[in-house]
Amino acid sequence: MKVICVVPTISEEADGVADVVRNLCNSMIASSVDVRLAALEWSRLPSQPKYLTSFPLGRGPRRLGLSPQMRRWLLAEVKSGKVDIIHNHGLWMMPNVYAGNACSKSNCQLLVSPHGALSSWALARSALVKNVFWKLFQGPALRTAACFHATAESEYADIRRLGFKQPVCIIPCGVNLHPLEQKQGGARRQLLFLGRIHPKKGVDILLHAWHSVEHRFPDWDLVVAGPDNGGYLAEMQALADTLQLKRIVFRGPLFGAEKWQAFRDASLYVLPTHSENFGITVAEALSAGTPTIVTHGAPWARLEEHGAGWWIEIGVAPLVACLEQALATSPQRLREMGQIGRVWVERDFSWERISAQFLVTYRWLLDGGEPPPWVRLD
Repeated sequence: MKVICVVPTISEEADGVADVVRNLCNSMIASSVDVRLAALEWSRLPSQPKYLTSFPLGRGPRRLGLSPQMRRWLLAEVKSGKVDIIHNHGLWMMPNVYAGNACSKSNCQLLVSPHGALSSWALARSALVKNVFWKLFQGPALRTAACFHATAESEYADIRRLGFKQPVCIIPCGVNLHPLEQKQGGARRQLLFLGRIHPKKGVDILLHAWHSVEHRFPDWDLVVAGPDNGGYLAEMQALADTLQLKRIVFRGPLFGAEKWQAFRDASLYVLPTHSENFGITVAEALSAGTPTIVTHGAPWARLEEHGAGWWIEIGVAPLVACLEQALATSPQRLREMGQIGRVWVERDFSWERISAQFLVTYRWLLDGGEPPPWVRLD
């Protein structure tokens, strides 16, 4: 089986999709699958994976990701008859269109992972531009898909709401498992947000909620870490100044070992998001033994079922109410919740498990037969 994964960029500055795609490729290669990754030369990488084929950006708006070389390469690869599956990751850029065009009128099967791009919240952002792009490019490309991938039931509903009838495999994202370190006790504790500083992440909600509770929990500090998105970081720093917040640190982007250390150092992780198809940072925090607070904007209802955190309504008032409970929880109990989360992640979200499910799905698309239990035909 030969598989080509397509994603606009795998740069460190990209969102969590880049990490998901790299990890999926690594895990499939470890299972002796012939995998290539096609991506744009968006920015310099510290190291380039051997399985990566990168393409220069062509003329036109950078946000579109035009690359005639990528388009020609994908068409040639499919025409050769040696490619079985193209797995497209993300929407709204030309590489995501090239994947569909390449599979059109061929025996190559297209699997599309929207990664949250079809949610109501996402579609409402830049709606006019997306509507035009959909009619001209994205919609026709998606209609060639043999199967969609959803990371949760909520994303499956998004796909069906838009009228797509193709099968949908519901497979969560995986997470790399690092050695679990014992949480260090101390006089101070950290509430961590780590992610893109973007309007959808609810950082403004977090700052307003922290303003309401910080004076009652003097042993807690708020750490906000992550890369800026279009100048929104400056807005959030200005909001923190306006609210006269105490004990808050904006750390900027964290990658690699620094990111994992931030998860380990935190006593509690918070993601007050408006919309996530999965929320990979939640799984990462749990894998580090850190309990989490997540809004209903992300599909983590089982947090409370497992006793690994809180799943709350979106908004300032629900977050304030949750923080008053969570920040008052004893360090020992938070560590116990974190241990529960780690066990859950080890069982359900390892990349070995996730990539195996994708490989079974690929094989089903090629050979037919009874669909795997995670594939929905309705």
